[in-house]
Amino acid sequence: MRLPGWPRSLATRTALVLVSGLVLVQVAGLTIHALDLRDVQHLAQARDAAVRIMSIYRGVMLAPPEQRPGLVAEFDSPSDISVTVSDRPVHAPLPPMPPPVMRQMRAALLIVPVPAQLRPRDTVMQGSPEDGRMAIGMRMPEQGWLNVVIQMPASWPWDSQNFLIAFLLMTIAAAGLTLWAVRRLTAPVGTLAAAADALGRDVNAPPLPETGPTEIATAARAFNTMADRIRRFVQDRTFMLSAIGHDLRTPITRLKLRAEFLEDDELRGKLLADLDELEAMVSATLAFGRDVAADEPVTAVDLPELARTVLDETADARPEAADCLSYDGPDHLTVRVRSIAMKRALTNLVQNAMAYGGSAHLRLRGPEAGQVLLTVEDDGPGIPPGELDLVFQPFHRVEVSRNRETGGTGLGLPIARNILRAHGGDVTLANRREGGIRATVTIPV
Repeated sequence: MRLPGWPRSLATRTALVLVSGLVLVQVAGLTIHALDLRDVQHLAQARDAAVRIMSIYRGVMLAPPEQRPGLVAEFDSPSDISVTVSDRPVHAPLPPMPPPVMRQMRAALLIVPVPAQLRPRDTVMQGSPEDGRMAIGMRMPEQGWLNVVIQMPASWPWDSQNFLIAFLLMTIAAAGLTLWAVRRLTAPVGTLAAAADALGRDVNAPPLPETGPTEIATAARAFNTMADRIRRFVQDRTFMLSAIGHDLRTPITRLKLRAEFLEDDELRGKLLADLDELEAMVSATLAFGRDVAADEPVTAVDLPELARTVLDETADARPEAADCLSYDGPDHLTVRVRSIAMKRALTNLVQNAMAYGGSAHLRLRGPEAGQVLLTVEDDGPGIPPGELDLVFQPFHRVEVSRNRETGGTGLGLPIARNILRAHGGDVTLANRREGGIRATVTIPV
């Protein structure tokens, strides 16, 4: 069952899965990188904050005692830092400082040179860059505590423009490479499908090149082997039918010669009529069994001109029915077909319409969706719905009599369908609402 919205193309499906996986991997990798970068930023912020705090402590301790209150007030002016002196350490509503940040802070406090006798006797630390605030209380050598509360700027790597640009560039590059690789890898599948379609139209189609990856070369080799077996089967069938036709025509000819010596005119006439019918049935059977289009090359043919030629020849053979023949469609439309085989298929359809419907009206439309649509309509009584597909079986006739003048041999429609299917098209029958039969022919362009 195909999921809603799931593409039908194998290449699109493969590319979609790979690109989605690459995007997820990119997001996961960049997320890990961003989190690591945030930790590095926090440690760097903690170090910078420690250097600032120690610089304030050094400035206050090196100043004379009477100048320290004014100096503390001066340091307290920026909005991101608060400096106070009290008799106890700072107590802010902040969690304890994490050990990694505390170690970074203690190491950074040693960067600023302070005389040994002025160094703080004790240090209390709270908060972290993640909390957005840090509070440090340093016990001065004489008495009291110098408390510093510093605001930490938020560090959020996702806001970085470079981060977004890097993500987009890597995703686009990966998607482009994936699409290119998928197209290259799935191209042989399309080639195999085209070769199968060409083999259906022409049993003598050229073989596939057995190159590429091992799997593709193996599939091409198997396809070529199958095509060779099909060609041998068709050739063997053709040779067998040709031999049968040759062997049957000789005794039929002898029987005709012997029938001429019969003195009974009525019996001689009946026997010759039966032999003519037998000869016609043998010829039709050979034509049906033999792929007459197999050895004919595909050429560019003007289909409207071919249809008009078939109608003209039918009118020449039956002048009294010339007014029952018509063509409606474009004046010129070129298709690549086997002209002799296609003419025979159209002739069979027109003759079938004339024999059973008394008329043949051809309408040509297209090309649409890669196909040309040709209809052959008659004004006859139609065909029972249950017989519409059975008439394409060899020797099946809707007209139950065995009279060839009214029922034919039952091979005209099967031959026409074989020819059209060999071209990659088809023919179907349907009853018209106005009466009669409509034969719909599709021919790929």
